[in-house]
Amino acid sequence: MALSSLAAAQGYQLDFSPSALKGPATGTPNEVLVLATPHLSQLPASFDATNLQLLNDRLASWKPQAIAIEALSGMQCDFLRRFPHRYKESIASYCWDLAPAPAATGLDVPAAAAQAEQLLAAWPAAPSASQRRHLAAVFLAGGERAPAVVQWLRLPESERQAGDGLDATLVEQLRTLEGKRDESYQIAARLAARLGHERVYAMDDQSADSISTDRKAYGEAVMKAWDNPATKKRMRANEELNKRLGTPDDVLAMYRAHNGPGVGRLVFDSDFGAALNEPSPQRFGRNYVGYWETRNLRMVANIRDVLTARPGSRLLVVVGASHKAYFDAYLHQMHDVCLADVAALLR
Repeated sequence: MALSSLAAAQGYQLDFSPSALKGPATGTPNEVLVLATPHLSQLPASFDATNLQLLNDRLASWKPQAIAIEALSGMQCDFLRRFPHRYKESIASYCWDLAPAPAATGLDVPAAAAQAEQLLAAWPAAPSASQRRHLAAVFLAGGERAPAVVQWLRLPESERQAGDGLDATLVEQLRTLEGKRDESYQIAARLAARLGHERVYAMDDQSADSISTDRKAYGEAVMKAWDNPATKKRMRANEELNKRLGTPDDVLAMYRAHNGPGVGRLVFDSDFGAALNEPSPQRFGRNYVGYWETRNLRMVANIRDVLTARPGSRLLVVVGASHKAYFDAYLHQMHDVCLADVAALLR
């Protein structure tokens, strides 16, 4: 019965494909470049972020007009905090202690988000150092760390100091974040500052997170599904890449590998495809795949929302490597999104 139902479902043919109806007929299309990245925090301790130089040069040459990152917005963290019974672990993992910023600025997250929008809507062509410090403080109060770092990096070094809402605690936070081994700062924020952007855009989404009724069994089932030849192949490839990260050319080669052909299928075979067929009676693997697809769809919706406000622009997305193939597939369905080939840019 199950096989016949699957065959019947697969036999249904759609007569409408959004990806076949691209627009607009005139004007500049929206272009999106999705960069798959390893999480820099998980690279060997010997990794030197200055070796991202060649990668960042290639990305800068594409001239993105906006950059989206795999981070939760302050507004989503504010939402998650309202439902701690479901999101307690997500808050601990993906959100951060806001107490110092509201204490320094007098703003909670909604007020800070509103003020940041108002400031940017009237932002001058040549803002003063005082204005940049103030906007950085507002971003921090709104839970937007990476945009705050963009403003910090756009300040002359002599102006990277307390004042205008930034107290000593917030200045120390920015200095720490500036050097943090995280692609949101070492790639996205630095590139945004270099290109004259005022911010980056958080597009991650953890609202599909939930607590399993049997976490131990859930974890064991998914881990067992991951124990397969494709996973071992991925691990061997990553280990070899991680051995050779001593120069900018080595790091660029690593990014070529993560963004090369066939990676999406290997990720599926090792991870989500294996989980989809995980045989537990509770169907834990299918729960996991449902979470993954929902998360990616919501992340892609956030990316599309960034483009909505600026039709005809180029958007760079910096995201963990397992997301890229899903992002490309989902973004390709959008009428007003054209994908750019990151592999060609990295050659």
